[in-house]
Amino acid sequence: MQRNASDSSAYASPRRTHVVGLTHPGPGVWHAPLPLPAGTPRPAGRLRRRQIIEPVTDLETRVTAGRPGALRRAAPALLGYAAVRALGLLALALWSAARDKSAYTLLTARWDSLWYTRVAELGYGYEVRLPNGDVHSDLAFFPLLPWLERLGAAVSPLSHADAGFVVSLSASLAAAWGIFAVAEHVYDQKEKDAQRGLGRVVVGDGRAGVCAVLLWAVLPVGIVQSMAYSESLFTALAAWSLYAVLTGRWVTAGALAALAGLTRPVGLAVTAAVWAAAIVAFVRSRSTVGPSGAHGPERAPSDGARRVIGMLLAPLGAAGYVLWVGHRTGRGPLGYLDVQAGWRNGFDGGVAFARFVAEKFTSFPSVLAGVGLVVGVGLLVLLYVVCVRQRQPLPLLVYAGVVTVLALCASSYFGSKPRLLLPAFPLLLPLALALARLRTPRSALVVGGVAVASAVYGAFWLNGSGPP
Repeated sequence: MQRNASDSSAYASPRRTHVVGLTHPGPGVWHAPLPLPAGTPRPAGRLRRRQIIEPVTDLETRVTAGRPGALRRAAPALLGYAAVRALGLLALALWSAARDKSAYTLLTARWDSLWYTRVAELGYGYEVRLPNGDVHSDLAFFPLLPWLERLGAAVSPLSHADAGFVVSLSASLAAAWGIFAVAEHVYDQKEKDAQRGLGRVVVGDGRAGVCAVLLWAVLPVGIVQSMAYSESLFTALAAWSLYAVLTGRWVTAGALAALAGLTRPVGLAVTAAVWAAAIVAFVRSRSTVGPSGAHGPERAPSDGARRVIGMLLAPLGAAGYVLWVGHRTGRGPLGYLDVQAGWRNGFDGGVAFARFVAEKFTSFPSVLAGVGLVVGVGLLVLLYVVCVRQRQPLPLLVYAGVVTVLALCASSYFGSKPRLLLPAFPLLLPLALALARLRTPRSALVVGGVAVASAVYGAFWLNGSGPP
C-alpha cells in the first residue's frame, strides 16, 4: 500500500497507522471503495488478504484538526506555574527584607537586567573597559527584550526596568503554555498510538503537560524566569515555534524562530530544529507517491512553499543582528564573535569547563562541588539519551541537543550554565511522564517539596552571588 504524508500538518509520533482500502477525495472526507458490479471478474494472482491496520515506524507529518478549549486545557498548568512562581517571589521578598535588600531591585536592576535597560533607554554603544584589557560591550545583548522594554515604556507609565519585569512575567506564562502545548501534543499522540496497540501506554489526559510545566517552574534557578532577563522570552518563542513545527505551521514556526534569534544567541537551536523538521518532511514527501507516480492529495504545491518560507524566515533574526554588529564594529561577519571574546566568552567544545571541573578536585571541600558538577552533567546526558529512547519528535531532540551543547561548551561564566540550560525544556519530558504516572497526591507532594526547596534556594542565590 502506498502512503500519503502531509507536509503541512503535525509531526507524527514515531509509530503511525493507516487504514487500507479508503480513498481521500478531500480534506476531512474519507470514502470506502465502491463494490464491484455483479459478475465483474476480479484480477487474478495478486489479491490477498491484507491487514486493516498497518504500522508505520518512520517520522512523518499528519493532519490534525485544532481542538477547542486550548486555554481551558492549559489552565491547570498555568495556575500551578503561577503558584510556584508566586511562592518563589514570596520567599525572595521575605529573605531580602531580612537582609535589608530590595527584592524588586534584585529582579529588575542587577546584572544583565542593567545592560538590557541601558540598551532600551539609550540604544547600543555603551562599553566598559576593565583593568585587564577586557572590553564589555552592550552589543553582546540581543535586541528583542530591549525593544519590548522601550515599547512598554512608550505606551505606559512604566519605566524601562518595570516594562522588562512585566515582559518577563508575561513571557514566562507564555512559555509555560507553550511547554504544556508541546508535551500535550507529544503524549496525546503517543496515547492514541498505544490504544491502537502500537506502543507503550502513556498518560494522554494532559497530566504529562501539567507536570512538564511544573518541573520547569521548580528548577533550582527557576527564579530567573521572573527576572528582567531574556530566558523566559526566549523559551516562550522557542516552545511555540516547536509547537508550530509539530503541527505543520511552517511559516509561523519560521517567524517565531526568527524572533527567538533576535532574543539570544542560542536562537540557533530553534533554527536548527525548524530546518531538521523541514528537511525530513521534504524527504518523506518525495518518497510518498502513488502507484502511477502521482503524489497524494495532501501534497499541494503550497505545502512545500510554506515549508520553504519557514526555513528562510527562521535564521533571519540571528543572522540579521550578527551581520549588523559586524557592520557596526567594522569587523565583518565575525564581528559578533569579537564582541563575545571581549567578555571572555566563546565556544571551545567544553575544554575550559572540563578544566574548571577538574580544578575542583584539587582541594576539599571544593571536591564536593566537583562531584556535583560531574553528576549534573551525567544526568543531563542521561536525560537526553532517555529522550532519544522514548522517540521524541526530531525537532525536540535537535533543539534540546543544541541548547545543551552550547550551554556546556561555552568557555566562560561557568556559574551561568544552569541558567543557560533553562530553555532546554524537552529534557524534562521523561521526568514529567514519570511524575504523571504517580497518583495525584504523591505527585503533588513531590512537586510541592521541590517547589519549596527551589524557592528557598532562589532567594538565597539572588541575595548572594546571584546569576552572572
